[in-house]
Amino acid sequence: MKIAVVGATGLVGTKMIRVLEERNFPVTEFIPVASEKSVGKEIAFKGKQYKVVGMQTAIDMKPAIALFSAGGSTSLEWAPKFAAAGITVIDNSSAWRMDSSKKLIVPEINADELTAADKIIANPNCSTIQMVVALNPLHKKYKIKRIVVSTYQSVTGTGVKAVTQLMNERKGIDGEMAYAYPIDLNVIPHIDVFTDNGYTKEEMKMVNETIKIMGDSRIKVTATAVRIPVMGGHSESVNVEFTDEYSLEDVRHILSSSTGIVLVDDVKNLKYPMPMDAHDKDEVFVGRLRRDETQAKTLNMWIVSDNLRKGAATNAIQIAEHLLTKGLV
Repeated sequence: MKIAVVGATGLVGTKMIRVLEERNFPVTEFIPVASEKSVGKEIAFKGKQYKVVGMQTAIDMKPAIALFSAGGSTSLEWAPKFAAAGITVIDNSSAWRMDSSKKLIVPEINADELTAADKIIANPNCSTIQMVVALNPLHKKYKIKRIVVSTYQSVTGTGVKAVTQLMNERKGIDGEMAYAYPIDLNVIPHIDVFTDNGYTKEEMKMVNETIKIMGDSRIKVTATAVRIPVMGGHSESVNVEFTDEYSLEDVRHILSSSTGIVLVDDVKNLKYPMPMDAHDKDEVFVGRLRRDETQAKTLNMWIVSDNLRKGAATNAIQIAEHLLTKGLV
């Protein structure tokens, strides 16, 4: 099976290559793809070196699947061209997520929606993915009415430039700024651009994508997205109101027995999820489970996941694995 990684030199593209290797995806021919300035560079995959090619060359090589992580404008321009050539695109940008004709997929939740006709498949936003993985099994049992979420997001979600800014600030080096303000020893309540309603695009992604993935327009979501000076993963404080009553014992059982979730909830022994523990792992970690004592049928929880893996690369490759298993490519 020929596999192309578009944006192979970026943070997420690099992680996609690593996850393909780790999960032993059956790649018969590896095609790294990037912008013209990177064409000819070499990228390692499973011990061999491969030359980066441009977009049209990649299409002409006819991969079965193209994993896209090259930004929204690139996806809008090139994904339809790949799809027209019969190549299945799994796109990590925001370009297609809210397109009503495109599926927005988290494999643990809605992979069964996919068909062979889906040639452009959207990978959700990183902060949305980890939240819905944790909430969907609870929604099945108790029916979610409302979600209030505050995020604590890693600089890796912005990219290499932001990681460099953080490291430069820690070393006292002046350099290019990814953010409008210093990020080291600081917290910035601003991810993506502000919209007319006062929320950022990142916050509205969480609202709209959650409803689309979980397939329930009755769920109300409100979000505050915050950048913090960590690497390794995003964290979320989630307050979720259910229609039906729950017990903490049942919630723990549901979460601990659900695919893709690791329950870390032992406060007596100071056990709870942290980004440093989620780093380089594919699971969603959940803890700090406690009843909201101010409101009936409402749960507080803490959710952590590696945003470059389950929040991006791993989720995309899990989609590819599903397509392969079901014979859809």
